[in-house]
Amino acid sequence: GTCSSQSLDADIKMQGLMLALLASPLGLVLPSSPQLVSTLSPFQAINGFQHRSLATQLTARVATPVTAVPSRTRAAYMSEAAVADEDVETYQFEAEVAKVMDIIINSLYSDKDIFLRELVSNGSDACDKKRFLSLTEDGGKAYEGRVRITADKESNTLTIEDNGIGMTRKDLQNNLGKIAQSGTKMFTEALGAGKDATNLIGQFGVGFYSAFLVADKVTVVTKAADGEQLRWESTEASTYTISKDDSAPIEETGTRLILTLKEEADKYTDDFTLRDLLKKYSEFISFPIELWTEKTEYDQVADPDAEVKEGEEPPMKSVPRKTNVWEKVNAAKPLWMRAPKDVSKEEYEEFYKTTFRAYDAPEAHVHFSLEGQVEFRAMLFCPGSVPWELTQDMFNDKVKPIKLFVKRVFISDSFDEQLLPRWLSFLKGVVDSEDLPLNVSRELLQKSKVLSIISKRLVRKALDMFNEIAKDEDKFKSFSDNFGKYIKVGVIEDRDNKEALLKLATFASTKMGATTLPQYKERMKDGQKKIYYVSGSSKEAASASPVLEGLKKKGYEVIVAVDQIDEIALQGVGTFDGCDVVDAAKEDADADELSEDEKNAKAEAAKELEDVCAFVKETLGTQVDKVEPSTRLTKSPSALVQPQWGVSPQMQRFMKAQAAAGGADAMMGAMSANLELNPRHPVVLKLKQMVADDKEAAETKDYALLLYDVAAISTGYEVADPAAFAKRVVKLMGDGLEIDDDDDDDDFESDEEKIEFPDEKPAAKQEAPAASQEAPAASGEKAAAKDKKPSAKEEPVVPEVIEPQ
Repeated sequence: GTCSSQSLDADIKMQGLMLALLASPLGLVLPSSPQLVSTLSPFQAINGFQHRSLATQLTARVATPVTAVPSRTRAAYMSEAAVADEDVETYQFEAEVAKVMDIIINSLYSDKDIFLRELVSNGSDACDKKRFLSLTEDGGKAYEGRVRITADKESNTLTIEDNGIGMTRKDLQNNLGKIAQSGTKMFTEALGAGKDATNLIGQFGVGFYSAFLVADKVTVVTKAADGEQLRWESTEASTYTISKDDSAPIEETGTRLILTLKEEADKYTDDFTLRDLLKKYSEFISFPIELWTEKTEYDQVADPDAEVKEGEEPPMKSVPRKTNVWEKVNAAKPLWMRAPKDVSKEEYEEFYKTTFRAYDAPEAHVHFSLEGQVEFRAMLFCPGSVPWELTQDMFNDKVKPIKLFVKRVFISDSFDEQLLPRWLSFLKGVVDSEDLPLNVSRELLQKSKVLSIISKRLVRKALDMFNEIAKDEDKFKSFSDNFGKYIKVGVIEDRDNKEALLKLATFASTKMGATTLPQYKERMKDGQKKIYYVSGSSKEAASASPVLEGLKKKGYEVIVAVDQIDEIALQGVGTFDGCDVVDAAKEDADADELSEDEKNAKAEAAKELEDVCAFVKETLGTQVDKVEPSTRLTKSPSALVQPQWGVSPQMQRFMKAQAAAGGADAMMGAMSANLELNPRHPVVLKLKQMVADDKEAAETKDYALLLYDVAAISTGYEVADPAAFAKRVVKLMGDGLEIDDDDDDDDFESDEEKIEFPDEKPAAKQEAPAASQEAPAASGEKAAAKDKKPSAKEEPVVPEVIEPQ
């Protein structure tokens, strides 16, 4: 083939031709091509090209006619390639240090507050290293580590000091002078098998540089064991210096970090800000964190201005006295790091209230750890009541159920990849793991299989906690009242745990205030094959639905779905413990429950009411899908039921409201239902006679329409035309009476006649009531009760229209 020197990089083309030659066992013979020669010739001028001799040969071979190119063996070319490989040199990547530092400082962290977490964690690591070494040294004495923080508003500095292991000059060069080299990680690797005895936090080697997020200048004063006190200093992370330090001496060992804050970072000298950040990120650090804070105390002294009577003690007054003290900030204990058997109920309650700022005691909790492929510790709490932030929106995005820690350091409670599914968003909990895939800033979780493992275990433990609650009837009732909706959302969304959740979901029923499906199944009648439910606006309305008459006669219990979420959850169940879960308001819902006699009776009724069903269907048109005799009705004349693909009236209203809220057209109003008639009811038998006598009569059609309206109202549907329904009812109520139902347009005044003016004769205005009062007296004479209409020759006076100002 040919190569285009205009479109390919010369180096790539060279490699391609070399491979092409070496790929042929007999040597590749190419025709003479000026284009290929021009392509190869630049390689002889490339500085530092390691295969110039081979390039020369390739150029010569391409330029040589076919007959002049001798055939060579593959071994010869492989030999040439081996000689060329000896000249290959290996280089390491280099970086522009200033640019890398700028990326670390200004692009790595999304929140400047993180700097305090990182620096306090570094101090904790230094203390933990010294603690570990003191335990391994012969005759080592007890070590009490601590991290102290001092803010100076006058000089705009923040000092973080620890009494940890300290650093030598070499440590300063390696740990602070080399980017991304973690002294903590090196220390851990050096321990080998003993690393599990430590609680070291650092891992990336960039946390120290977060200090430049808020500081123009960073000074590190440090002293290692048997070493001199040194000062490391850097301004704006450009260069750094190391020198001996003669400032306030450090006792034994430790490190003092002094941040000269930027002007816009002066808030970090505020006591409240520091206290809040330490509580948020470093509450559970294993070593005490002490904040140099100002306290106001009051002394009682004699009041020199008060009058003192002889023989009485002088009156006292309170005089304020300000003092500075070291105040411990991290008073809470990381209970998840302890064994569950060593933690009391009171400690769990106090931890829950403190950590999650809750006012109520938790209903239940679970405390566990996982070891193996993934290691983590966790605690989950079920609140005693619905958290306030969830009362308005059960899936409030601002609610963060899980706090993530890494070695007791708070990382985040906001993740793109959730540790808990949203149906468990009402829980509170903590997860502490070293295996979580964090980004370098330790602010975000990366997608990983580890998250899936942790999430599944959390869900499983949550279900275990709920099952424990279910053993106590009172607790379970309170739990269901508060969080029953979340369980039903889990039934809908969590297919993996659907069966377990169905055992916990509670619903109202025609016989019980609340029941679970296992409890319902225990009460099923002999011979009952299905679990029935019906939806309604209330339990009373649903229980009174005519579609349940047949089931009630058999003594069957029916679950009542009074909320949309109940119905959606039950629709998706399918089968539970071998029983189909069906909507009692669907056609043929009880088909499997019918006896042979009931089936034969239905077939006979279908023949007897064939003409009636056809007439009603013709009268109603598309309002119904079909009309047929019913086996479920015992007291009511008619009922509307949904086809197998249909949607209940409750769900139709919900979907209409959702569509209207979203600005879409409400299409659900056009859905048709099936009309079932009770073949033994007197009303249906009367309609049968009316159809036989005169099915074209208006009374017969009105009767059929009224039968449909009654069915719609009694089964929870909306009447499509309330005015027409009311008219039919009034006509039925006035049976035997002469009621004017003429809806001719002439019965109404024209627009011109309705206009009244103050300057016209008042008598004309008062004639209308008198005429209307005389209408009933003139029975059978409709025209006599109506106002006199203007003749064709009389033209009504149209007033001048005055537009409002």
